[in-house]
Amino acid sequence: MTPSGKPNVANDEEPTRKWYLYEWYVVFVLILAATLSFIDRQIITLLVQPIREDLGISDTQISLLMGAAFAIFYVIMGVPIARLSDSLSRRKIISAGIVLWSFATITCGLSKTYWQLFLARVGVGVGEATLVPAAYSMLSDLFPKRLLGRAIGAFATAIFLGAGLSMLLGGYAFRYVSQIGEVVLPFFGVIKPWQMTFIVVGLPGFALALLIMLTVKEPARHNMLAADNRNAVSVRQLISFLIVNRKTLASIFSGYAFGGIAFYGFLFWVPEFLRRTYGMDISTAGIIFGSQMAVLGTIGAFSGGWFCDWLTDKGYKDAPVRTAAIVFAVLAPIMLVTPLMPDATQALVMLGVLSFVMSLQQSLSPVAIQLITPNQMRAQVTSLFFVVASLSGIALGASSVALITDLVFADDSSLRYSLSWIGVIAMSLGALALWMGRKHYCDSLDRSSAWETTRLG
Repeated sequence: MTPSGKPNVANDEEPTRKWYLYEWYVVFVLILAATLSFIDRQIITLLVQPIREDLGISDTQISLLMGAAFAIFYVIMGVPIARLSDSLSRRKIISAGIVLWSFATITCGLSKTYWQLFLARVGVGVGEATLVPAAYSMLSDLFPKRLLGRAIGAFATAIFLGAGLSMLLGGYAFRYVSQIGEVVLPFFGVIKPWQMTFIVVGLPGFALALLIMLTVKEPARHNMLAADNRNAVSVRQLISFLIVNRKTLASIFSGYAFGGIAFYGFLFWVPEFLRRTYGMDISTAGIIFGSQMAVLGTIGAFSGGWFCDWLTDKGYKDAPVRTAAIVFAVLAPIMLVTPLMPDATQALVMLGVLSFVMSLQQSLSPVAIQLITPNQMRAQVTSLFFVVASLSGIALGASSVALITDLVFADDSSLRYSLSWIGVIAMSLGALALWMGRKHYCDSLDRSSAWETTRLG
């Protein structure tokens, strides 16, 4: 990195390699994995009404199935799995995780009680904890810095593609199985449409795990700590890195924790909001909002990565953090007014705007973290980020909206006001935290030159 903040090409990449065809294939396969993970994670948002009716539970209880059941072990298992990802085969870890979360999703469909479903959702969280830290680490070894924002941005599109497809395909799947009605399976008895939906979306994961094992190679590791040639770093070294960079990481972690509360609050509750507020059929709500997320969210996620690379080339060392802060600030008023639209058409237009703007920031936090972190720590630091951001976002996002609806308004039809409150407050706090951390991020980026080594292809 030059003093001006522009990339040092001599140390950034080799000039002879141009196309990176295999590397982009790996990005494509990882996108498939992340898309599938989000489908399995988010399909429950379309099944709120039938699950509530069948199991006799409240908004708060189902919010725990959406968030806390998934997030608790997603967070607890994330760090030890990430530590393995910093020293063992990331390809094998990801494949094993896909098999686990697919099996757990199918188990959701076989559950007969609230606590059986809760434990199955815990299994989904454990399996999905394997993917993101290992994937980011692999991408950082596959691409030079000038392409890293675009590569991670492309991978980040899977979050919105998966969220969109979970509603789009899930809407069609639930409509189809609802027309079939109840079925009887050997050993498991009567399976209702909401249960069969879980089973259907859980099956493709086994084929994807096999594809990864057969076609993806474990990449060589680059940008290792100069003073340590081992495959793994000690816990003391990790803690030392966290302490030295505590202000930077506190800014990013807290900013995305607040933002995640707003993001997941909307993501979990929008289909049900459309049903309760405007009387929209849940399948139709899922198909429309899912299409918006899949198309506009995907475009936005990749655009955010490209814009980050562009700002970096222009000399903005704080590009990932600066851009994320601006996006969060713009999102706050959008989240405030979107649930309050007077009719369904205006609400859907605003949800389209929300889907695009919300996705712009998706690749920025992983880019920021990868660029300041040594290779042997990347998965672990990324996992710690998800400990904070995911626990807050996934667990508190769904439950905070439900608690306000149940305890403050005590009226299911007031879900729109709960969404509006959570959106504007949490996103504003996230923007403030990120903006205040820009200087600290630049300091961490300067310190990274102490361990940065020449990047090979």
